[in-house]
Amino acid sequence: MSAKAISEQTGKEFLYKYICTSAAVQNRFRFAQVTAETDFDRLAQDHPWLLTEKLVVKPDQLIKRRGKLGLVGVNLDLNGVKDWLKLRLQKETTVGKAKGILKNFLIEPFVPHKQEEEFYVCIYATREGDYVLFHHEGGVDVGDVDAKAQKLLIGVDEKISEESVKKALLTHAAKDKKDVLASFIVGLFKLYEDMFFTYLEINPLVVLKDGVYVLDMAAKIDATADYICKAKWGDIEFPPPFGREAYPEEAYIADLDAKSGASLKLTLLNPKGRIWTMVAGGGASVVYSDTICDLGGVDELANYGEYSGAPSEQQTYDYAKTILSLMTREKHKDGKVLIIGGSIANFTNVAATFKGIVRAIKDYQEPLTEHGVQIFVRRGGPNYQEGLRVMGEVGKTTGIPIHVFGTETHMTAIVGMALGHRPIPNLPPVAAHTANFLLNTSGASSTPASSRTSSFSESQAKGVAAPSAVKSKMGGPVAKATTLFSKQTKSIVWGMQTRAVQGMMDFDYVCSRSEPSVAAMVYPFTGDHKQKFYWGHKEILVPVYKNMSDAMKKHPDVDVLINFASLRSAYDSTMETMQYPQIHTIAIIAEGIPEAHTRKIIKAADEKGVTIIGPATVGGIKPGCFKIGNTGGMLDNILASKLYRPGSVAYVSRSGGMSNELNNIISRTTDGVFEGVAIGGDRYPGSVFTDHVLRYQDTPGVKMIVVLGEIGGTEEYKICQAIKQGRITKPVVCWCIGTCATMFASEVQFGHAGACANQASETAVAKNKALKEAGAFVPKSFDELGEAIKSVYDDLVAKGVIAPAEEVPPPTVPMDYSWARELGLIRKPASFMTSICDERGQELIYAGMPITEVFKSEIGLGGTLGLLWFQRRLPRYACQFIEMCLMVTADHGPAVSGAHNTIVCARAGKDLISSLTSGLLTIGDRFGGALDAAAKQFSKAFDSGMLPMEFVNKMKKDGKLIMGIGHRVKSINNPDMRVQILKDFVKQHFPSTQLLDYALDVEKITTSKKPNLILNVDGFIGVAFVDLLRTCGGFTRDEADEFVEIGALNGIFVLGRSMGFIGHYLDQKRLKQGLYRHPWDDISYVLPEHMSM
Repeated sequence: MSAKAISEQTGKEFLYKYICTSAAVQNRFRFAQVTAETDFDRLAQDHPWLLTEKLVVKPDQLIKRRGKLGLVGVNLDLNGVKDWLKLRLQKETTVGKAKGILKNFLIEPFVPHKQEEEFYVCIYATREGDYVLFHHEGGVDVGDVDAKAQKLLIGVDEKISEESVKKALLTHAAKDKKDVLASFIVGLFKLYEDMFFTYLEINPLVVLKDGVYVLDMAAKIDATADYICKAKWGDIEFPPPFGREAYPEEAYIADLDAKSGASLKLTLLNPKGRIWTMVAGGGASVVYSDTICDLGGVDELANYGEYSGAPSEQQTYDYAKTILSLMTREKHKDGKVLIIGGSIANFTNVAATFKGIVRAIKDYQEPLTEHGVQIFVRRGGPNYQEGLRVMGEVGKTTGIPIHVFGTETHMTAIVGMALGHRPIPNLPPVAAHTANFLLNTSGASSTPASSRTSSFSESQAKGVAAPSAVKSKMGGPVAKATTLFSKQTKSIVWGMQTRAVQGMMDFDYVCSRSEPSVAAMVYPFTGDHKQKFYWGHKEILVPVYKNMSDAMKKHPDVDVLINFASLRSAYDSTMETMQYPQIHTIAIIAEGIPEAHTRKIIKAADEKGVTIIGPATVGGIKPGCFKIGNTGGMLDNILASKLYRPGSVAYVSRSGGMSNELNNIISRTTDGVFEGVAIGGDRYPGSVFTDHVLRYQDTPGVKMIVVLGEIGGTEEYKICQAIKQGRITKPVVCWCIGTCATMFASEVQFGHAGACANQASETAVAKNKALKEAGAFVPKSFDELGEAIKSVYDDLVAKGVIAPAEEVPPPTVPMDYSWARELGLIRKPASFMTSICDERGQELIYAGMPITEVFKSEIGLGGTLGLLWFQRRLPRYACQFIEMCLMVTADHGPAVSGAHNTIVCARAGKDLISSLTSGLLTIGDRFGGALDAAAKQFSKAFDSGMLPMEFVNKMKKDGKLIMGIGHRVKSINNPDMRVQILKDFVKQHFPSTQLLDYALDVEKITTSKKPNLILNVDGFIGVAFVDLLRTCGGFTRDEADEFVEIGALNGIFVLGRSMGFIGHYLDQKRLKQGLYRHPWDDISYVLPEHMSM
């Protein structure tokens, strides 16, 4: 959501800190917060004025009209405040329909003043700008300020001035106070804009000789502007509406939501209730709540919430387990029901989200059974059949009653089943996969012929674009196009949304378009290149541009932009797009764009004649012609809802998910959809209901109109007005969702930012009533919407207004390999296999061990190496030994060949990787590669039963060196301390050291001949590692021998010495050493004998 109420304390902190005005604002930061935990002695120390001044005390919990409710203590000393609080702090009180505990109070200095010194000021946002309200009589008895107050509209991008304030607002104010008031109001308005307030009310504002005093304040800010205002806002706590507790689970879900690109919402209404919901989609969640309340479940409805925007399996699991945890804390005598509902998803992989829910159900199997929970599931969308299958399976395996339904069942039918109002049908099992994609059986490479006559609006000649916006002759705003999309529409997609683009191309192909609707893509984060897509069974290339200007120049036939930019960049990219007159339609997909930015987009679009769809939308669809991004879902839903050819019914909805549900309902009750648009769930959508309803009215192919309105805003009343005035003559079937809101005791912000009624006329109940009175067809509930649509359609068919066309099978489209694999329809040998690591899930896994567990267990680098190299959790001493080996092999000075090569490369100006590789390439039998060879030689001799002397004699007879024996510097008299350290550790911690003992016996023989023929560090690590593998209990003998055979031990030296090589590289760079050239005097130049004579 966007507009969120803040506490009075937070609002005043913002005002005192950031307001810029010549008016003297008094009592800055002079307030003190009181809760049940407050120590008054400490409070008085922090705020000494509490002991010297008269005080005012009041609750700070979003309570309106506190003075009239007797919730303000005035003109008290600190002891009087304490006495006043004793009667109210932690006590229950009733405000309207809401009951709640008074927990948080604010103490401020008392300001003695007269009634004529009180004023009322309010600023609030509307679509066209911000209204400033002023009344010269403020205070508790201000009454109906909307009727009384003087108003000044500051249009979007317009500036406020003291002159305009005096002229429009201060006509009744005392002359000696006008300058102060004007300066304060201008400063207040600038604060309102800079801090992204959406509502700011001060009542009363007191003006005395020494300045202005802000006594009471109420405010809301646009929470989506957090990324802009974070530095000024700091960490804000948004208090819940009075009468509703702030639960830690709500905060947990809000935190998940903030960290996710998906949408996750949770509001607890009645934690003891028996009806719980887990609904996908902002619009669908409201519809389910409406239906529950319509069927008498309002008092038992436990929560409101939604998950949408393609959350991952892990995110859905976290969300689901939170719900299940809450609902299994207290038993209910009638048991409980969980409604897992949703409309038909456009792009969310239903199976993936359901797998998260299934995991949570398995985790809570016992408490769910113990609490008598029944689960009712209804869902559609990509891979929904697999999702329903796994949901049904978990019901069978756990014994929990789970009733599963797909798109063949009306969306809210499961509510009636769950509440016992309708029987639970025994449906045959649904298909196990989505497989309505087939190869083009004709074998032709061209696009198949159209399956049905095009709609009436497509009467223009082939190759002619849809009509663009026409400039007004009067120089005012440009008139917008009536037809947004045609069969020739070309678009540019902003963002690397390959899945959405492929979906558009598959739609184009099945609609028998001659060319793809996507001409190009714009993605600023890469250079210009080509992106590969499928057109039917052929592969084609779509250009991707770094700059918008290049894309526009090279594709002058494009007139639609589909903007997938993030909420942070959607504003800039949209404003840039509107600089190009060829664009007449822009769809903005992002949710969470600040309202102030959206209003600027709307203003610019109106001036340029551009139609905006969104923000916070999935887009729209014109069957047989064009679809925006992911609208309509995957191809199986396009086919099921007959969206490949035009019907006679046009619709407009706020919700993207519900627009797809309307596609389903309309296809089942009529001849199908002519066009459908989801305008988006924000408070200020770029285009409103009437923009599209009037287009439909003027489009011959549209015979009836469906509108799915919503609580919040007043746009639906414009439809009423147009019907009454005769501007709309076609039948309109309309239903506004959110009727449940009037039944709740406290205010609930639904999933869409705009779904909140600020006055009675904005409620869904009031709007449905007005629409019905105006002559629209309004059903009794959403449950009956399909019946109402069918009734109107049948009547039009009977009158001959609609003549249903004969159905012709659509062309077929191949299924993508990746999706076919997802559905389990195909199998293919993997290109390669891995068994040590899996990065695909929510958490990285090393050999079956989650990365969080790796750190919790403190297995260290040695243990991590054990997981990745040996696929085992090794004993602690083994991990320590590995780390010691890495430490002792890390470096042996700059003179050895590997370090020397690294240094030479570094001084030649090569990069780190090249220099490191140069050093590593010297490792072999002569340098560093003796670990494997020593392990093999000593193991073979020991295992064959040779005596140490026999082994030495045999190697001498065969003319072979004993690997791991011998050192250039160290000897029996000058031992290698690295070997000594390792030997002491191994002898102390290893269960057995048979091979090491054998090697030490060999050393005694070799050193008796020459003192430097000692067991060197390579040989020691080689034989000790064999002892480790054979005796630690983690490996069979065959496995231990295999690791030696495949070179695992040399890996220890390579890994360890890489640290040293990197050190030498960095050292040379740090010392800024120049190009190395070997000195002549260190080279013996030996010429051939015949030349030296």
